[in-house]
Amino acid sequence: MRKRSWGFVAVGLLVALLLAGVVSNYASSHPDGLDSSLLKGCTVDSEGEITGGSCPAQQEKEHEVGGPLADYGVAGIDNGFLSTGLSGALGVLLTFAVGGGVFWLLRRRGPAGPDDSGDTARGDRQRAGAAG
Repeated sequence: MRKRSWGFVAVGLLVALLLAGVVSNYASSHPDGLDSSLLKGCTVDSEGEITGGSCPAQQEKEHEVGGPLADYGVAGIDNGFLSTGLSGALGVLLTFAVGGGVFWLLRRRGPAGPDDSGDTARGDRQRAGAAG
């Protein structure tokens, strides 16, 4: 990759880390469209607990598979701001590493063969001498 391309990738990674690590802490905690539609028909108190009615959200179960980055935080870190920011930054780095690895594996390679030595002018002279 050229020097200019590396700079572009580095700046993009830095911006993604900043957004995931800092700005994500200021995202809305109100339910999105899917959560909101699942609560239709239920009575919800100020803490978000279902107190009555009938809605699909009542069928919600605990996640069977947890993990160190479950629920937009890092397990074991009590500070919510730090936990969310660290979770976002680790997610960006993990995604960048996997994506970079895939691109590295699939990168274009030149044809491998006897003409791959880089001295094409000498090969051209030899072929021209043999033909003449």
